[in-house]
Amino acid sequence: MKVLVTGGAGFIGSHIVDRLILEGYEVVVADNLSTGSPANINAESRFYQVDITGDDLQDLFAKEKPEVVIHHAAQADVQVSQREPVFDSMTNILGTVNLLQCCITYNVKKLIYASSAAVYGAPCYLPVDENHPVNPISNYGISKYVPELYIKAFHKNFNLNYTILRYANVYGPRQGLKGEGGVVFLFARRFLAGEPPLIYGDGEQTRDFVFVEDIVNANLLALEQGDGMVINIGTGAQVSVNDLCSRLREIFKSDLRAEYLEPRPGDIKKSVFDISLAKNVLGWQPLVSLETGLRQTIEFYRDLWREV
Repeated sequence: MKVLVTGGAGFIGSHIVDRLILEGYEVVVADNLSTGSPANINAESRFYQVDITGDDLQDLFAKEKPEVVIHHAAQADVQVSQREPVFDSMTNILGTVNLLQCCITYNVKKLIYASSAAVYGAPCYLPVDENHPVNPISNYGISKYVPELYIKAFHKNFNLNYTILRYANVYGPRQGLKGEGGVVFLFARRFLAGEPPLIYGDGEQTRDFVFVEDIVNANLLALEQGDGMVINIGTGAQVSVNDLCSRLREIFKSDLRAEYLEPRPGDIKKSVFDISLAKNVLGWQPLVSLETGLRQTIEFYRDLWREV
């Protein structure tokens, strides 16, 4: 089976590419390298430096004719989405529509779309399941949700099969190398630099941290399962930012204490996913504990910055 991974030189996409190749799939990568890194490109994939908003994407489809598309190319930084909403919406919304049009023109069998917990906004209840109201409070949340509507419309009008995976807070090796970092990366970078980690607010805000390899597993299962469904991918466990900081401090064997700053406007206080549907439909469950995932991530950054 030939699979096209958009954003395949990025944090999550590159891990998916690696696993697909390991499993024997033929893999094509599309990435404009704005936040993806050439170092992440698997040599056994066929790489195209194209932007999903451009006409070159159609040329790629005409040449490669992928059977499945795993769509991770995106503007993924919430703060950028607030500063540059036109750029954010062009990339995430119009880029996805362009991709969908290519899927129909070249008879793609299935699209797997990487969506986000940001579509839910501030939770009305916990844990957040797939029936939770969608009420994004950031431009990023809006620009990740609107493509879901287009995907469902293309399914209804053109019979394009799909699975939408809504990710919790993903972390792991390769995160933040060029693009949006996430709190694990940001804390790790400051610990390695001998600087105190920065926490906005009181640190009691919680998140559902899921390791990138567990995200990869969900995508591979979605190749054959979860048709026509929206599925949460997380761990179902709440971890406070203070707790995360403490765990990293122990791993680094550091005496550095967090520096607390004013809360950022729009920050969600509590968030955790109900992952029952992923377990029941995909047969998926998170396999990597937070402790193991953090240690693997820190080892990657230590090796990387030692080389630098």
